[in-house]
Amino acid sequence: MKDYKRDFIEFMVQSDVLKFGDFTLKSGRKSPFFMNAGAYVTGQQLHRLGQFYAKAIHDSFGLDFDVVFGPAYKGIPLAVVTAIALDELYGKEVRYCADRKEAKDHGADKGNLLGAQLHDGERVVIVEDVTTSGKSIDETYPKLKAAADVQVVGLMVSLNRQEVGKGGRMAAIDEISQKYGFPTASIVTMSEVTEALYDHEVDGKVVIDDQTKAAIDAYYQLYGAKE
Repeated sequence: MKDYKRDFIEFMVQSDVLKFGDFTLKSGRKSPFFMNAGAYVTGQQLHRLGQFYAKAIHDSFGLDFDVVFGPAYKGIPLAVVTAIALDELYGKEVRYCADRKEAKDHGADKGNLLGAQLHDGERVVIVEDVTTSGKSIDETYPKLKAAADVQVVGLMVSLNRQEVGKGGRMAAIDEISQKYGFPTASIVTMSEVTEALYDHEVDGKVVIDDQTKAAIDAYYQLYGAKE
């Protein structure tokens, strides 16, 4: 596992973004872990977050693209900090774009999108926090294609939960790739998280002990992606 992946896993724990316990998800599933990207709230956290996304994008998709797109709402700050980090780490100048939940019907920037204007032939990387059902991509991909004939280079999420999506076999992030024909990747997977944190201390406390590890294993027996 690359060092920045281990750093990112500890960063999620230290930022109180990744938690372990008993949680009920939107889907109704009882999960032993929960991720809330809304907990990144300080300048330092956002600065580091953008760097992790930039490194993962560089490793997974390269740097041959023009725009970073973030689905509203959590994807908007992700797109901004990632664009900044790409310039900072790689000298790569990209623009950011995001969608609006409600179209703006007045002013020079009216329409479904905010940020950069999109043009035919441009290459776009989409950034999200975590994908559990693919719903946000189902909503935003048509907006992207309606704005211009762009090519999506890939989708980058921070954590691949590696549990079955709507189809009941493969992970949601893989369902998206199959449905829309562009590659998908994550900064880390839940397998990597478990490997890095099992019996490992962060700030003096073991994050995943034997009991938590057993709960995670049991969860994936029920909901783990089969492909």
